[in-house]
Amino acid sequence: MDVLADVVKVEVARGVLTATLADVDNRNALGADLVEGLRGAIRRANEDESIRAVVITNEGSTFCAGANLKQRSSETKQAKGGGGFVELLQEIQTSPKPIIGRIDGHVVGGGNGLASALDISIAREDVKFGFTEVRLGVIPAIISVVCLPKMRQGDAMEAFLRGNRFPATRAAELGLINRAVPGDQLDSAVEEVLADLRKGGPKALGLAKNLVYEVPKRTQADAVQWTTKLSNQLFSGDEAKEGMQAFLARRPASWAESDDS
Repeated sequence: MDVLADVVKVEVARGVLTATLADVDNRNALGADLVEGLRGAIRRANEDESIRAVVITNEGSTFCAGANLKQRSSETKQAKGGGGFVELLQEIQTSPKPIIGRIDGHVVGGGNGLASALDISIAREDVKFGFTEVRLGVIPAIISVVCLPKMRQGDAMEAFLRGNRFPATRAAELGLINRAVPGDQLDSAVEEVLADLRKGGPKALGLAKNLVYEVPKRTQADAVQWTTKLSNQLFSGDEAKEGMQAFLARRPASWAESDDS
């Protein structure tokens, strides 16, 4: 039996790989199998040029309950260290594919890190979020690396110290996710994003994503030099030539999928 396939279900349709967290009995906690299943799904997307984007969603009432406490409490001291979760967060943000969150359940503890690491996250407005770590005697240490860049310091301080749960609408205000929508609009909101992504140049999408993460790390002078060089390279590339020719000819670019496909 393929345990990874049981806890993360993967399907591909219309150029989109959907990875569904399906470890419902453990509330989609970040156990080793679930983390490796997600990492494998991202690797598969990275290696397949026909895949334009990735969607991460869930079965059950919880999107992700954070650390698998049963597993973490039974680990040896030498084995502790995130079980691949750190690598997962890095691989999400360095993947050349846009990775979208369809959050159809509650988000607790380390689950906030998963939701925040995704490129665009849309949640059902009636689900709850919460940095509950302090109530267990720990802190949101690893996930702070991906959450804090999206949050104001005062908001992060309150959320980290109180450990309370708050609605998805508040999570959007905090910057943890992009927006919260009524449950009956979740699929259409995600599909609206995917429809736009299907119209973008595949190479340009990955580089635009990288731009968001890379530029803030650089000094202004270094950023200007780096982006100027990158821009010149792209304008002289085949993808840009096709995109500009299509624009001038008032036709869809060769990679673009029509709205009625």
